[in-house]
Amino acid sequence: MSTAQTTELPTLERLEDLVAMVESPGAGQLYVRWSTGPDSDLASGQTSTDILTGVPLPGLSVNPLAVEDWWQGHSIRLWVARKLYDYRHLRDMWGPDVRAWLLCGVERGRGPDNEPLVTCEKAIAWIGEDVLREARRLVEAQDSQEWGSLDRRGDRQ
Repeated sequence: MSTAQTTELPTLERLEDLVAMVESPGAGQLYVRWSTGPDSDLASGQTSTDILTGVPLPGLSVNPLAVEDWWQGHSIRLWVARKLYDYRHLRDMWGPDVRAWLLCGVERGRGPDNEPLVTCEKAIAWIGEDVLREARRLVEAQDSQEWGSLDRRGDRQ
């Protein structure tokens, strides 16, 4: 990944635009990353750190957008919305400069939560606030009392 690719990323403004990308051929390498952006991830050597132990991880922690076979026949829009919703709490944890962005990457391993660790081959786009709001509305409209984001902060006593 070169810095020339990352400086001027477009912003996806509609959930449908992201869904179309996920439905296109080759979408298996699409991932969402929550960070201050590809420039800072490149500067840090494209590594992440296990928050619990401080152990360096051999890639960027990401959330895959590829649709699993068992989901076939169900709403791709809901699939993508859920993937965005799962880690939205990271902005609250790490600060207002943290944003969701889309990348094409190569998997290098798995992190402690079984998340893919990837090397970014191409930064594609920022994921806009309207997309995140739409994803949140769609997920919350499912009205599940037993499901929520992957925020662990409420688990501590």
